[in-house]
Amino acid sequence: MMVKSRTGGLLLGFAALVAGIAFANWKAGKQPEDTDVAETVMAVDTTMTTAANRTNNAWEMNPIVLPDLDGRRRALSDWKGKVIMLNFWASWCGPCQFEIKDFVRYQREYGGRGLQIVGIGLDETRKLRNVRRTLGMNYPSLVVDESRGSVLMRKWGNRSGIVPYTIVIARDGHLKFIQRGQFSESAFRERVLPLLSDAG
Repeated sequence: MMVKSRTGGLLLGFAALVAGIAFANWKAGKQPEDTDVAETVMAVDTTMTTAANRTNNAWEMNPIVLPDLDGRRRALSDWKGKVIMLNFWASWCGPCQFEIKDFVRYQREYGGRGLQIVGIGLDETRKLRNVRRTLGMNYPSLVVDESRGSVLMRKWGNRSGIVPYTIVIARDGHLKFIQRGQFSESAFRERVLPLLSDAG
């Protein structure tokens, strides 16, 4: 499930309808099917290596330094040495909220093994804080307004403005995996867990 950023012409009604169907399936006990992995999962080498950005290492890119939900300035490099799931999200994005519930569980269960989920909320701080409180987010989220967030996402390979959008960064900073749309359980098992086993 993917939602276009409002600055790119979000169709909220359609997104709400699709999110409602997904919620109905979830309530019925059905696991959401993986969206076409070939379409939503992008090879880092082709997505991130552009004329403006010739690296696939997070620590060689322009640093991300933004306030968190409590107003403290944080840098992505604060979590250097961890396996980072960098997740772009918004309070108005239904699929984002679905995956946040899973992210809370991943952070609780795997934080001790070196996992660090870091959100980047493209929204008003007040609205993002409400989501944090409602869903019990146990990982940090930085804040950027939507217009600047769209520029930031493009620099990180997301030219379409789709949220949620998640980048998996290995302990050494290499970008290992990109998913447009909701992050699936199978993607976590196949793409993130092996990185947590790598102590280097």
